[in-house]
Amino acid sequence: MTLTKTAEKPPRPGPPPRGPDEATHVERRRSARLALDANALELFARVVAAGSFAEAARRLGLTRAAVSRRIAAIEAQAGVMLIARTTRSLGLTEAGRRLAASARGVLEAADAARRGVRANRGTLEGLLRITAVPSFGRAVLIPILARFQARHPGVRVELLFTDRRVDLLREGVDVAFRITRKPPEDWLAQPLMPLRVGAYARADAPLPHPSALVHERCLLLAPAADAMPLRWRHDTSGEIAEAQVLPIACGDDMDTLIALARAGGGTVFAPDYCVAADLREGRLIDMLPGWRLPVAEGDTVQALTLPPATAGRTARELVRFVREACATGGSPAAGGPATQGAA
Repeated sequence: MTLTKTAEKPPRPGPPPRGPDEATHVERRRSARLALDANALELFARVVAAGSFAEAARRLGLTRAAVSRRIAAIEAQAGVMLIARTTRSLGLTEAGRRLAASARGVLEAADAARRGVRANRGTLEGLLRITAVPSFGRAVLIPILARFQARHPGVRVELLFTDRRVDLLREGVDVAFRITRKPPEDWLAQPLMPLRVGAYARADAPLPHPSALVHERCLLLAPAADAMPLRWRHDTSGEIAEAQVLPIACGDDMDTLIALARAGGGTVFAPDYCVAADLREGRLIDMLPGWRLPVAEGDTVQALTLPPATAGRTARELVRFVREACATGGSPAAGGPATQGAA
């Protein structure tokens, strides 16, 4: 059987190639359809919810003509009619119904955001990264911080209690509580409270002079050491007295050494704010009233923050709260002034 070859039909002529001007125009129309932003979608959703241009204008505080012009601009951007106008109301085209579903979500999100802003106006919230030397952090800061968070429940904290030198900027610290004479450059230092390092023990009577420490069982916040000299200074006369001490216990945790002194294990050298409650309740006494062990870093606890233009409001408010608590004696365990002999 012989197959008859069918003549091939010539191809249909396609649309003429677009010139550069026409292609650019098409691309612009396509971009316009994609350019509907959240503001346009929110306006469209409000007009749909109102049910008429007149009611939408009343709710939005605009003229009917202004609302109509904006909807027309949105339709031009979308490249399709969205609303079928009538004299009394408006109806949605198929494209309008599809867009209304998306626009409703934008409107709800916008309304929720505005409610949140209004509700949180004047409140504090967010995460604060705080660092402090452990002795101050545990004895003073913790009870004050608990009261601060009770007042501002939206505030969360990340605590870094350490004796090491923290790089505040690199480690993203918002507030640092330090005993320092030289705060880092570009950080604002605010004095919070004076401190006095004294000698404290469970005893019946204080010592007559620092030299008597040679006979005491001393507890020292330091690596294990042999006999070492400590230079004491009198608060009033400025007299300097050197005492040779032989620590019977050394350690890196002040709370542990104070607990040992509280148990009758010796005389601990500690900042006054660490033993405030023990002095008030008679568990320890000041063994050298009027004398202090000078600290190289200084005799004042300071709060460090970035300058006001950079520091967050929550960080600034925390510093203010801690400063007021310390000034009114609301520091250690909320129990009143620091201790006897504090500078």
